[in-house]
Amino acid sequence: MDTLVTAKWLSRHINDPDLIVLDCSVTTMPEEDGGFYNVSARPEYEAGHLPGAGFADLKGDLWNMNSPIEFALPTPEHFCHVMGMLGVGDDSRVVLYDTSYTAWAARVWWMLRWVGFDNAAILDGGLAAWSSSGQALSLETVTHKNRILTPRPRPELIADHNEVMTSINDETITLIDTLPEIFYRGDQSIYGRPGHIPSAINIDTLKLLDKTGYFLSQDKLAALHKNLDYHNRVVTYCGGGIAASANAFVMHRLGFENIAVYTDSLQVWAADPNNPMTVGMEKMC
Repeated sequence: MDTLVTAKWLSRHINDPDLIVLDCSVTTMPEEDGGFYNVSARPEYEAGHLPGAGFADLKGDLWNMNSPIEFALPTPEHFCHVMGMLGVGDDSRVVLYDTSYTAWAARVWWMLRWVGFDNAAILDGGLAAWSSSGQALSLETVTHKNRILTPRPRPELIADHNEVMTSINDETITLIDTLPEIFYRGDQSIYGRPGHIPSAINIDTLKLLDKTGYFLSQDKLAALHKNLDYHNRVVTYCGGGIAASANAFVMHRLGFENIAVYTDSLQVWAADPNNPMTVGMEKMC
């Protein structure tokens, strides 16, 4: 199974006994001050999901709710336990999707890699791709037999504060801000202080997709990364480590060898005045 599958492929395999399909959606709600907040998309899932799909709740038991940091990583053991309750075992294949730009599915995909599980894919185009291909949605409650997913953590897939600070003056580490250019430049800010982490280049996650929500071709994605060293350590970040996971997913498919996601991202970095920030167009890929 490739790491990116089409709705046509999934329609042929959705009833395979070893295949687990998971909706990873999160709903983002606007605030009056121009900000936003995230809530579980379980109600939307219950209103219609892919046949047989379970719900992987990034605003529920898939993050460390004891942390003040939104989407803080749980322990690998906890994550694997929740995945096991969703039917994911060591011998499973997993297809992930969401309803918004694939970043939520990519976050769960990256977390699965983080705990040592590689047999997962993302549905290109998400729920919309499934529906537009003429496939029906289901309202049925989905339960799977509990399985064992053994944690085999890869801590190097997650960057911490110290590594990001080091990357500012380390040419062997490529730091990538994956937010839209308007936030990278500092023209707008939703994370405490405007701008980006010094030395970071900007590759907007949304520019990895076409207007209908499908990933660009491999050739076009490679062109967006043409000036980067495939052997360098790469660290992606955004606001909360969600969009950054989509960029990491794309770079993994392009053959970059050493990628990490700074999951705390600007929600933590920008909140501390001791962490440097800069504004303007420093670098583009």
